[in-house]
Amino acid sequence: MSIKSNTVTFPGRFAMHRGGHLMSPTLAYETWGTLSAARDNAILIFSGLSPSAHAASSESDPSAGWWEDMIGPGLPLDTDRFFVIAVNSLGSCFGSTGPASVNPESGEIYRLAFPVLTMEDIAASAKLVVGYLGIEKLHAVIGCSMGGMSGLAYCVMYPGSTRAFVSISACTRSLPFAIAVRSLQRELIRRDPKWQNGNYDRSDPPLDGQRMARKLGMMTYRSAEEWEQRFGRERATDIQNPGEQFKIDFAIEAYLQNRADQFSGGFDANCYLYLSRASDLFDFSEHGGSLKAAFANLRLERTLVIGVTTDILFPLRQQRELAAGFKVVCKDTTLIELDCLRGHDSFLVEMDAFRPVICDFFEGECR
Repeated sequence: MSIKSNTVTFPGRFAMHRGGHLMSPTLAYETWGTLSAARDNAILIFSGLSPSAHAASSESDPSAGWWEDMIGPGLPLDTDRFFVIAVNSLGSCFGSTGPASVNPESGEIYRLAFPVLTMEDIAASAKLVVGYLGIEKLHAVIGCSMGGMSGLAYCVMYPGSTRAFVSISACTRSLPFAIAVRSLQRELIRRDPKWQNGNYDRSDPPLDGQRMARKLGMMTYRSAEEWEQRFGRERATDIQNPGEQFKIDFAIEAYLQNRADQFSGGFDANCYLYLSRASDLFDFSEHGGSLKAAFANLRLERTLVIGVTTDILFPLRQQRELAAGFKVVCKDTTLIELDCLRGHDSFLVEMDAFRPVICDFFEGECR
């Protein structure tokens, strides 16, 4: 089987983890490589909050994906060996059913009528795609950032359904700092007058709130060390509205403004709110009553946990907690602590650090 990109609608009721249901949800996914005759070479990727299923370029979509340098012939996720699957998260706005989708039962856009979203719902929806592709057991699940929580949920909800799990800058549950940041991001969006309790005009969304939320997010995705080395106190070269008393003066301000403008408008505000809250709600210990009991429910042959020294959103102590929990039930567990400069976003931008680690785990020949 060789599939590149597709959407599939699953008829019937999809029960949500915290109550409510979706009727006939649609899921967008992309694949790379060829599924083996034994259907035993599939790797499922769970992304962070904002990416689509387009993790790498393909014949059907030659544009660069968000993990372009990781997926392909001779790369760590070697498509000459593996069948790689990426599913757009349930609740997102890039082809999968979410708050911006039309509710087939009412004919209206879901908006805030969309049920409470959880990592468990994202995991369960991805399992539907895996089953649709005829795969009973995955070679590995990989989860990055929020996707690490979705991947962990997948492994505990479907024990024995994957041989290996790779957790990248993730956690068993969000720390108060991360919850506080995301709570403020959501409040910034909801306080934008254009949000209108979720009933905003889709042609005129709450962009100011989204821009501020994105700026705050970027401050936690990267590191203070990077800002100092990259920008210092350099002045902005393209100053907008020069007559304003509080105009942009510094290069770091201009950078944040540019990144906020690129993101806002391209991601539905309500989808962002739902996915952000889902990240806060996840608690691995709920799958057994304690972290120890939850880890005991796993059935994994190998695990890899990767963390970054400068990550303030999912700090190293959380990676060590994950690795310690895995080690009790999976002796073949490896913890890698990378000294990267770019904080939480390092797994997206510091490929020279991440490629060898993932390549070694999958024992491939990397370029």
